[in-house]
Amino acid sequence: MTETPTPRRLPTGLPARRAALDLLAAALSRRAGLEDDQAAAGLAGLEPRDRAFARILALTALRRLGPLDRALEARIPRPPPEVVRHILRLGAVQALVLGAPPHAAVSASVDLAESLPAARRFKGLVNAVLRGLLREPPNLSDPEALAPGWLLARWSAAWGRTTALEIAAVIAGEPDTDLTFRGEPGPLAEALELVPVAADTWRTPRRGEVAGWEGFEAGRWWVQDASAAVPARLLRPRPGLSVLDMCAAPGGKTLQLAAGGAEVTALDRSPARLRKVRENLERTGLAAEIVAADAAAWEDARDFEAVLLDAPCSATGTFRRNPDVLWAVKPGDIAALAATQARLMDAAARRVRTGGRLVYCVCSLEPEEGEGQVAGFLKRHADFALDPIAPGEGGAPAESRLEDGTLRILPTHRPGGTDGFFIARFARRLNRRARRDLAQAAGAAKSEA
Repeated sequence: MTETPTPRRLPTGLPARRAALDLLAAALSRRAGLEDDQAAAGLAGLEPRDRAFARILALTALRRLGPLDRALEARIPRPPPEVVRHILRLGAVQALVLGAPPHAAVSASVDLAESLPAARRFKGLVNAVLRGLLREPPNLSDPEALAPGWLLARWSAAWGRTTALEIAAVIAGEPDTDLTFRGEPGPLAEALELVPVAADTWRTPRRGEVAGWEGFEAGRWWVQDASAAVPARLLRPRPGLSVLDMCAAPGGKTLQLAAGGAEVTALDRSPARLRKVRENLERTGLAAEIVAADAAAWEDARDFEAVLLDAPCSATGTFRRNPDVLWAVKPGDIAALAATQARLMDAAARRVRTGGRLVYCVCSLEPEEGEGQVAGFLKRHADFALDPIAPGEGGAPAESRLEDGTLRILPTHRPGGTDGFFIARFARRLNRRARRDLAQAAGAAKSEA
């Protein structure tokens, strides 16, 4: 099966393609994700149109990386240097997905190879391979190849082959943008072409840099995937509620909690990432205490009525916006991350006041990071119990609710896609010793009376 590309007016100069090449190389070498400061620095000198093109070119190559590499390997008997592979990947998606005229895509790729000392002697190979691909276009949307094989096998084991392939098929698509609003959008609904998703989440077909969009500078909204907006709602923020947002950066959930009137402490180990939280609080006119510290070693003695732990994870559920995560994570990472998550859950438990709630979430599709954490946590903390999430509560898709009242949101659970998440809510009850002490105190008071 071949695709009919959507024509786009593409930049003709090399700087945008060089920037796309750098983005792709950084993502696949695990030097930087596409949202990192390093990636932003590589785009800083470009005009807005070239900047947008470089990002979409790199993102499209990452979204089709599996089928791309399968097609390239069939045509190249001996692997060329990695920079040449990147040039071929970018050239192929320009013509086959982004709609560049074939001759222009080939010519631009040859020019890019010519401009790089490490690739110059391979410009003939670039020309021949791309022309061959264009004569016999490969299927760059094959779900069997869109995800790394080991991840597809994991998803198949967890949810069955059919569901795994449905999830993988989402990888190829360019997602719309979800926004969380403070109040009703009003005239912004028309200006941004919004459609309602859930509660205060709205979706716009716009993509790319958001700083110039209507309502941004006024702090009316912030970018936040519909799935990512669910956990904070499950704590039912209200004026005066004391909440600890652990691992808070980049701050979307902090903003939600503060917008609900809660007294929020935003805790994160990265001062650099907390700068983004502070900027968003200032832009939206919201307030929260910001603390830079390791959540597991934070020496503050306070406890809170509610704790939200969005734990560090493999982030495989975010592949719609961050396709690089699928190729950055390795099989051995899952167990190491699960151990970190368990340690942070224990730290979070110590911060929950008796009678309070803990929401644990990860934007991962891997069961060890989600469902697999629940039983171990409850075994280690007898004073906690699952607080089942009601169907549809917090704006979660109805089909995401599991039998035990936790949530497993899959990317296929909303029309147009959504981030994959696991979410569990726990309540801290009186432990056995505290219940006994209270009973004894009540008995003594009754005897004295």
